[in-house]
Amino acid sequence: MKKGKIIAIGGLVIVAAGVAGYNLVNKTPDSSLSSSEKISQIITDGGCVSCHSANPELPFYSKMPVAGKIVKKDVDSAYKAFDIEPFINAIANGEAPNEVDLAKIEKVVLDKTMSPAKYYLVHWGSSMTSSKTDMMISEIANVREKFFENSLASAEFKNEPIRPIPNSIPVDSSKVLLGEMLYHDTRLSADGSVSCASCHGIQTGGVDNKRYSEGINKQLGGVNAPTVFNACFNFVQFWDGRANTLAEQAGGPPLNPVEMGSASFDEIVERLKADKDFDKMFTEIYAEGLSQHTITDAIEQYEKTLVTPNSAFDKYLKGEKDALTAQEINGYKIFKDNKCATCHAGVNMGGLTYELMGVKDNYFAKRQIKRNTGLTDGDNGRFAQTKIERDRFRFKTPGLRNIALTAPYFHDGDIETLEEAILEMGKNQSGKDLAPNEVDDIKAFLNTLTGEYKGVKLTNTNL
Repeated sequence: MKKGKIIAIGGLVIVAAGVAGYNLVNKTPDSSLSSSEKISQIITDGGCVSCHSANPELPFYSKMPVAGKIVKKDVDSAYKAFDIEPFINAIANGEAPNEVDLAKIEKVVLDKTMSPAKYYLVHWGSSMTSSKTDMMISEIANVREKFFENSLASAEFKNEPIRPIPNSIPVDSSKVLLGEMLYHDTRLSADGSVSCASCHGIQTGGVDNKRYSEGINKQLGGVNAPTVFNACFNFVQFWDGRANTLAEQAGGPPLNPVEMGSASFDEIVERLKADKDFDKMFTEIYAEGLSQHTITDAIEQYEKTLVTPNSAFDKYLKGEKDALTAQEINGYKIFKDNKCATCHAGVNMGGLTYELMGVKDNYFAKRQIKRNTGLTDGDNGRFAQTKIERDRFRFKTPGLRNIALTAPYFHDGDIETLEEAILEMGKNQSGKDLAPNEVDDIKAFLNTLTGEYKGVKLTNTNL
C-alpha cells in the first residue's frame, strides 16, 4: 500500500475516532429521565461547576504558568457572577430551585453564551448541542410550571420569568387593623417623632423619596429606604438580608439608635400600655397582650396587605394585549435581552437573591469619585452580616414594582432618575452602554409596573 493512502486512511480513522468521542461526550440525556435529572446531566456534562462554584473542579492545565492565570481569572469572574451549586442541589433533591437561578440558566441557554468557546475547545462535552438546548428550554419550562404557580398569566405567558402579583395573600384580618395602627404610631420611637410610615409612607410609594431617611434627632440612616409595598414577596428583608421575615424587620428600626432610638421593647410596651383603650384592644386579639413578638407580628400582618396588583404589565401578562403600547412591549424585550429579567424575576421582579453590584464595571470606584468620600458601611452589603469576602458589594436585589414612584435609586440613593438607573445597570450588570432609544423604551416599560392599592392605581404625593 502506498504511503499516501496509509496517511489518508490513518487520518480518516483519527477523524472517525474524534467524531465518535464527540458524540459520546455530547450525548443528549435519555428521554425517560425526569426534568430535574435531564437538567442535572446537561449541567454536569457542561462542566458548569468547574467555574461557578466555591470549590471549582480545575483542569490539569490550570497549573501551567500562562494558562493558569487565564483559568483563575475566568473562575473568579464566573463564581463572582453566579454560584450554581444551590441550584444543582435543589434540582438533585427534587426541590424548588431559586427563580433567579432558573432564569439565569435559561438565559445563557437561549443566548448560547455558555460554555465559552475557549473552554469548549478543551472540554468537548461542555458543548450545548441543538438537541441539548431544546431539551433544556423544555425542561426548564416544566420545572417552572411545577414549582412556581402562575395561574394568573395567560397561556402565552405562563413560562415568563416574571409572574403577575396576586390580588392578596392570606392574613389575619383582626391583626391587620392593629398592625396598621402600630405602623403609623410614633410611640415606637423614643421621642415620639418617628413611625414606620415616616420613612415608608403609604401615600408616597412606600418610601420617603430621600437619599437617606431621617430618624430621631434628625439623624440620617446609612442606606436608602426600600419600599414597603410588595415586601412580603422578598426572600429576606433589608439590603443586607439581616431579617428573615417582615416581623424580624419590624423589630429592627424601633431599637436602632439612628432610626427610632428606643432602648428596648419593654420600654415601648410600657408606653403603649399607658393607653388603656389600645391595651384592651390588643389583649382582645393577642392573649399574651403587648410584647415584642405581638407588636412585630401585627405589623407583619398589616404589611402583607401592602400588595399592588393589576399594573398595566400584569394586565398584559394576563392576556390584555392592548394594556401595553408597542414602545412598552419593546422595552420589555430589551429588558429581557439585557438579562434584567434574570435577577429581577418572580412576582416582585426582584427580592429573591443577593447580587453583586458591579459584575461588569466598578460601580463603587465611580461612586467614590462622585461622592468625594470613601466607602461607607452601607456599601458592604451582605458582607456586613456574613464577613465572607464574596459577599462584599452584594445586596438583596430590589423589586422593581412601582419603581417609577420610588426615586432615588440603589442602596446608596445616589442615583436620582430612572434614566440614570437604567444606564448604570446596563454598564454595571450587563456590560453594555445602552442607546438613548433603548433607555427610553426600558423606562416606558418600567412605568407600566405601577400597580393598584385598594383598587386604585398607586400614586406618590411627593411627585
